[in-house]
Amino acid sequence: MSKFWSPIVETLKPYVAGEQPRIADLVKLNTNENPYGPSPKAIAAMQAAVTDSLKLYPDPSALGLRQAIARVYRVEPEEVFVGNGSDEVLAHAFAALLKHEKPLLYPDITYSFYPTYCGLFGIEAVEVPLKDDYTIDIADYRRSCGAIILPNPNAPTGIGLPLSAIETLVSEHPDQPVVVDEAYIDFGGESAVPLTRRYDSLLVVHTLSKSRSLAGLRVGYAIGQRPLIDALERVKDSFNSYPLDRVAQAGATAAIEDVAWFDETRGKVIEARERVAGALRQRGFEVLPSQANFVFARHPGHSGADIARGLRERAVLVRHFGKPRISDFLRITIGTPEECDRLVAALDELV
Repeated sequence: MSKFWSPIVETLKPYVAGEQPRIADLVKLNTNENPYGPSPKAIAAMQAAVTDSLKLYPDPSALGLRQAIARVYRVEPEEVFVGNGSDEVLAHAFAALLKHEKPLLYPDITYSFYPTYCGLFGIEAVEVPLKDDYTIDIADYRRSCGAIILPNPNAPTGIGLPLSAIETLVSEHPDQPVVVDEAYIDFGGESAVPLTRRYDSLLVVHTLSKSRSLAGLRVGYAIGQRPLIDALERVKDSFNSYPLDRVAQAGATAAIEDVAWFDETRGKVIEARERVAGALRQRGFEVLPSQANFVFARHPGHSGADIARGLRERAVLVRHFGKPRISDFLRITIGTPEECDRLVAALDELV
């Protein structure tokens, strides 16, 4: 604490990012990065941007990137918002769309930035418990609220909702904004972006960190009808007019446009995920059904903390959450086939 702090600083509970350790020969399966790297076309575009244009400010509207995203999703560029990672996009959504007199609703087990943002922006929230099988039940959201946000697939469970359930949720709340956080949608789910044409309350948020392998570049985007995007732009331009530099805009645009690389690498991740899930089940683990680039699993005979510790001793890093209801689960990112083999071999020594 310091006498120079603003009053809000004392009350904040900051988000704790996944560990980025320096361990030799590490199999890093704790932060859901894509093991295959970005599109070669994206790398070339970024190299060209470094060479040619860093003396100039970037386009504050990132028009070229928004046009590329709009072409993929068959929307208008004016219906696309881009920001410095989906974290920033979500932060602007919390400030612009999710603060109302009635509480914000989100799952009790979900992306841990949500309560952090509520604390930062002074938003009253109600956490809606997941079912005993860790699924989201749309019926539980049939209550008075100011807004709703939920990830689909959920994190850290990896369980996804069908598009029909998302549409039911949105249709039942025509007067409340609904934000669907689709960070992992490309690994098996069905995006709600097409619903934005029919529902003016729906905002869908994506990231290039996962399926486009650009976690280090920090690019995210949102799609929704123009009034929602206008609200995000008003907040952005009151905070930072240049959230994406020229390198980020060039690389992100090329990554969005390289559909072949996107399809190839996500297909490899999906295939490996099913193989890892099967290997874990053979070893006695309970594995939740995942539509993400990770699995969420626990072993009935061992604590999650003990397994995570043992894996770390073998230079395999996974994510453990010491929280009620999920303290025995491990969130395991899907790596390359070789990394997955090392994970399984290490588990054979532990369980």
